Amino acid sequence: MHLSRLLLPLCTTLFLAFHHAIAQQSKTQDTTRFDRDYALEASMVGYFSPDGARNPTLRANKGDRVRIKITNAELMTHDIALEKMGIKSKTILEKGMSTTLTFTAAQSDIYYCSVPGHRAAGMVGNFEVVEGVISTATIQGQLPKKDGQPLNLNFETGTLKDWTATGTAFANPLISLDPSPIHEKDMRVGFEGTHFLSSGGTTNAKLTGTLTSTPFKVTHPYAAFRVSGGALADTRVELRLAGTDQIIFNITGQGRATLQPVVVDLHGYLDKEIYIKIIDNETGISQIPYIPHDKWAHINFDEFLFYPTRPEFPNELKQKDIIILPPLDPVLNAGLSGIDAAKAMTPPKGFKITLAAAEPDVVRPISFTIDSRSRIWVVEGHTYPTPAPEGQGKDRILILEDTNGDGTLDSRKVFMEGLNLVSGIEVGMGGVWLGAAPYLLYIPIDAKNDKPAGPPQKLLDGWGTQDTHETLNSLRWGPDGWLYGTHGVFTHSNVGKPGAPDAERTKINAGVWRYHPTNHQFEVFAEGTSNPWGIDFNDYGHPFITACVIPHMYHIIQNARYQRQAGKHFNPYTYDDIKTAADHVHWVGERGPHAGNFRSAAKGGGHAHAGAMVYLGGSWPAEYRNEIFMNNINGARLNRDHPQRSGSGYVVRHGDDFMVMNDTWSQWLNFKYDASGSVFAIDWYDKNQCHSPNPDVHDKTMGRIFKITHENDKWVQVNLAKASDMELVNYQLNANEWYVRQARTLLQERGPNKKVHKALKKILAENPDATRKLRALWALHVTQGLTEKDLVELLSHENEYVRSWAIQLVTEDKNVNPETLKRFAGLAKNDPSAQVRLYLTSAMMRLEPSQRWDVVEALAQKAEDKEDHNLPLMLWYAAEPLAAVDAKRALQMAETSKFPKLLPYTIQRVTAIGTEESKKLLKDLKDRLGKVHSHENHESEMLIDKALGK
Repeated sequence: MHLSRLLLPLCTTLFLAFHHAIAQQSKTQDTTRFDRDYALEASMVGYFSPDGARNPTLRANKGDRVRIKITNAELMTHDIALEKMGIKSKTILEKGMSTTLTFTAAQSDIYYCSVPGHRAAGMVGNFEVVEGVISTATIQGQLPKKDGQPLNLNFETGTLKDWTATGTAFANPLISLDPSPIHEKDMRVGFEGTHFLSSGGTTNAKLTGTLTSTPFKVTHPYAAFRVSGGALADTRVELRLAGTDQIIFNITGQGRATLQPVVVDLHGYLDKEIYIKIIDNETGISQIPYIPHDKWAHINFDEFLFYPTRPEFPNELKQKDIIILPPLDPVLNAGLSGIDAAKAMTPPKGFKITLAAAEPDVVRPISFTIDSRSRIWVVEGHTYPTPAPEGQGKDRILILEDTNGDGTLDSRKVFMEGLNLVSGIEVGMGGVWLGAAPYLLYIPIDAKNDKPAGPPQKLLDGWGTQDTHETLNSLRWGPDGWLYGTHGVFTHSNVGKPGAPDAERTKINAGVWRYHPTNHQFEVFAEGTSNPWGIDFNDYGHPFITACVIPHMYHIIQNARYQRQAGKHFNPYTYDDIKTAADHVHWVGERGPHAGNFRSAAKGGGHAHAGAMVYLGGSWPAEYRNEIFMNNINGARLNRDHPQRSGSGYVVRHGDDFMVMNDTWSQWLNFKYDASGSVFAIDWYDKNQCHSPNPDVHDKTMGRIFKITHENDKWVQVNLAKASDMELVNYQLNANEWYVRQARTLLQERGPNKKVHKALKKILAENPDATRKLRALWALHVTQGLTEKDLVELLSHENEYVRSWAIQLVTEDKNVNPETLKRFAGLAKNDPSAQVRLYLTSAMMRLEPSQRWDVVEALAQKAEDKEDHNLPLMLWYAAEPLAAVDAKRALQMAETSKFPKLLPYTIQRVTAIGTEESKKLLKDLKDRLGKVHSHENHESEMLIDKALGK
């Protein structure tokens, strides 16, 4: 299931290959003389030297023998590599492990961590080859004076003379030992003189207070002081103007104990009076039961001095190097009863929250759906997180119903028990569909008795269980009649029909999949992201998913490849992937999403998301229609994002959070609207928000279902299964999408019907609303009411959404006739819609590469798409196999393309062919490029030189 991770996932593959200059960790090497010997500590926020400098510049003279030793500061894979020299140390994993890199200084270089993503996270610094003596000496400073006497701004009096304290943090703040008695033993503070000041160290971090100096005149253009401690907004040093209290400078620590010098330019304040204010308003007390208190909730300070010119310190602390975290988010409650939890939530005006069901009637609700009678089918996930032996599962499916409209699910039936590791459920097509790794199951329903009509059928197997909160999940019917679901990155599945050989199976370890309920085909619809735990479709049938750890929102395009949290794409020629459609994230800071947990309320609450609902219920105010809702687990709130059409797809903007639960135990996993337009939500409700393979970590007794109702909602009791065929057709026009989807699935189950087809074609032809045309088109498709000829005629439809969907549906069978291909080529050349061109790229990937040329070549000339969010990479994914069909033609197409990346990608792809013929084609291309001088051509020539070994 999806519960958030609070530690970045560990890279599972250690880099064991050694280059010629990789460090030798032997006794012989230990006796080698080094001209420059550097020691660094490695963490995700950078490399740190013993004096606290982050990513320090390492210097050496040419010819010096250099050793760089790194020690791991955390449980994480790290190494150190030189970019230009192309050498790398061994990769280390455990906290405290060390490795070294030795080399002879020849040229300036960049040192960095080669583990994917770590350099981007901040693990990178400069190595400089310099001439002359390498010195760290700096000029002398002097204490500010008042009435002719030096002020006690370095605490060398051993008292707080010239300072005024408030609160408890500075009651006994002066320390004269290093290691400090109030810091952890292995922390070196490195203070000057005999004393430094601390607001509590790591031992007494809960203390708060302020310390304010007496005012003094600025007599020099520069000042410097030493600071360390928490990189927290409420542990800081301020310089203020006396009289006005205006803050002219402020800085925090950077989450380390070692005091570092901070330089302040005071040119604009000469002859004015200022004072120092040291502030510690951060207790570090965690309100999350399993999150430890923050030991960095303190500030250390020492030695404020004036300087006549700017002093230079090798370990100067600069504000740009500090990644500051805001204060902890206040959360009012934890461990509430179901009734009190509903009362504690803060919905928008016009909405109310009621408790629909709670323990013991429902426990550990992990997935749910709503049937054609507007009843709740919910899975109790008792087996999670450890799969049970075959036949010993403990999961249960309940059918819950509100029989009188009071908001309470007063009817409870047990549909089935004894299931194993169920993580997704959907109902329709005569049965229950379950994601229960290693299986996709189908259970036929005895509708009269609400019982199984037979044993579970294993439709597919091979679903992985390596990470049991990233198994197949979020089952949902798509507008095209397929069953869709999502899948996480750290679970590795090889899916096929039971007994199928490996050649007939499909691998997936992150992305969106679909399964056809009648022809039993399985496909990966799109690849990538992290651990998506929610998918839904908007009014135009476009799917969106929510994800975790990496940016959270993706507009899903058939055959697209998206940014991955980890691992590589299955196609080695992918080269790049499509990034989030969102223009924002829901966490604060640049330390990575985990660091922002419980400190990110202002941005949306944190990195972990569960559930996805595009609200199309019809009764809520218009501002909510087509908005995407997702639960932010760490933030205990419903995030709301707004998709806005842009180019071929969308840009998704952050709306106001819909609702805050005000309860740290709240863990809504999914939510869906019903026949009344109201929304039901399942709440796992557990003090532990973090997935763990240890079953004892999670509460086994809790669970809730809540109902969100707007004052416009009107409760109805329905049973669409009893509706006539024509009533189901008419439901395609309903304002509430619940009726549309339920009716379409029932029509699909009932099969082809000429009267139904005639009525639907009338809607498609005559209804002026594009969304209603699409509903009719989808219903025709799932009831087999469209021929290829019908769909080809729609390729010239006036509406871009209809044309786009006609492209997708006509290529469903992965085969089209030559005339259709010609129509596709015409659209590629002449259609004004970027969305239509996007659908064409997807369609090409369903056809044999040899059939793609005309369309891909035409799309490659669309200069207006070169900055589009999706099309440059989608075009490459469609074009990539063409290099193996005809490398010469592929290179010619890329050479004349209006897409800047298409040529370098094609050069790399042709290089991978590795034949003499491919090398000759690359050489001929280089000769042509050399005749036209440009930056782009030069880069391509360099790629070719590398390919040819020059």
